[in-house]
Amino acid sequence: MEFKLLGTFEAYRGGQRVAVGSRRQERCLLSVLLLHPSRTVTTSHLVDLLWDGAAPASARGTVHTYVGRLRAGLRPYGLRIETRHDGYAVDPGATGVSVDAQEFVSLARQAAAHDDPAERADLYDRALGLWRGPLLADVAGDRLRDRLGVELADLRLSCLEQQAEDRLAMGLHGRVVEDLARPAAEHPERERLVGCLMTALYRGGRKADAIRLYRSTRRALVEEFGIEPGAGLSTLHDRVLRGDPRLEQPNGREGREGSEGPDGPTAPVHAVRVRGEWLPWTTGGHPALELCNTYAGWGGPRRPGSEWLRGYSTLAVWAGHMDLLEEQDVTRLVELARRRPGEAAAALEEARAFRADLYACLTGPDDVSAFEAVAAVAAQATGVSVFVRGENGLGRWRFSPAAGLRLPTLAVARSAAELLADPRRFTVRRCPGEDCGWLFLDRSGQRRWCGPGTCGSGGDLCGFGRAPVPVGAGK
Repeated sequence: MEFKLLGTFEAYRGGQRVAVGSRRQERCLLSVLLLHPSRTVTTSHLVDLLWDGAAPASARGTVHTYVGRLRAGLRPYGLRIETRHDGYAVDPGATGVSVDAQEFVSLARQAAAHDDPAERADLYDRALGLWRGPLLADVAGDRLRDRLGVELADLRLSCLEQQAEDRLAMGLHGRVVEDLARPAAEHPERERLVGCLMTALYRGGRKADAIRLYRSTRRALVEEFGIEPGAGLSTLHDRVLRGDPRLEQPNGREGREGSEGPDGPTAPVHAVRVRGEWLPWTTGGHPALELCNTYAGWGGPRRPGSEWLRGYSTLAVWAGHMDLLEEQDVTRLVELARRRPGEAAAALEEARAFRADLYACLTGPDDVSAFEAVAAVAAQATGVSVFVRGENGLGRWRFSPAAGLRLPTLAVARSAAELLADPRRFTVRRCPGEDCGWLFLDRSGQRRWCGPGTCGSGGDLCGFGRAPVPVGAGK
């Protein structure tokens, strides 16, 4: 059975469309479960989503009724809705059911893993072609759509951006203009998207249109977000104004990975794209180690593109990616940072300073001052956090809004304190790569590098053939 959620809700069996759910809310409920395959969605969460916080007293009973009807309607097609504790779950993978949202994510990941721009562009074409309109266009309102699909929407925009850059590299600026005209107008905050369209317009002989696009984007950013365009977009605007010949280069870029191009920084080495931000590969096995590993080059000179914490939004998205923050916290922090750029810059600098203290603490067990610096931030985190029960029945720490933009640093500080109090702390190892020094957990005592291909050049494996360096040992 095939379900389509990236647009209007549709269900098919053997190529023939079938009716599922006699009520809009029934189809919406099923969509929520399909968007979270194999995961239990509690009844209380379903009630909250379906009635947006204004549920009637009979809401729980209504949800049970909806589930009963859906079970009866789906039984002939082999899709089961399981009851798990105080919630429900579906397992499409076990029943031969396909969901376009899952296929989109899979194709996007395949595309990101390809080195060839043409192959990437083809995979992005297939992924983006699954979108027929807004997520659940006929069964969800804008507010519910934002709650359910913010990550899918962000991934779609990231795919558009990377696809556009690949097409610019292949000289297909006409396709870029065609594909990005509407998304760039709808999302002025996606400056990478706007930069690609400006470059494509310029290469197509439409310099005036490229300048108008910049001005309209700047106006939208100032009026809607209270911010000016970033350095990358402003630099591109200046180059368009003076007719910089470098904008005509087919690859649309300058220099190597991690350097600045005419439409902003290129993709950093060894990175993944999350919510529009480049984040480093996870190799350490613990959030505290991953924070240290966001700077690749502890053991040598800093290389272009090695500094990952370039902006506050990267820090916030990273904390969410590490499961230190809820997605709604990340969204709130990114928006707050846009409104308070000065505070965001100070919070980012604090995070970088904490990272240096944490690295010193983890690699120098006898460094008392580094330990005390980490402990001081962890103590501050304790003062603005409470331990609560999550929807899945497990406890987790939640932070007060009083933490403000310091929240990501406080969250990782608490996680770091837990590691420092855990016997796993003695399994922390430092990669022996001359230009690396990344940290990782090695409970087996057999790992020899932080991760394949993470450092070195020419395809060398990091630290291959050498023993890992115990923390506190000299290089």
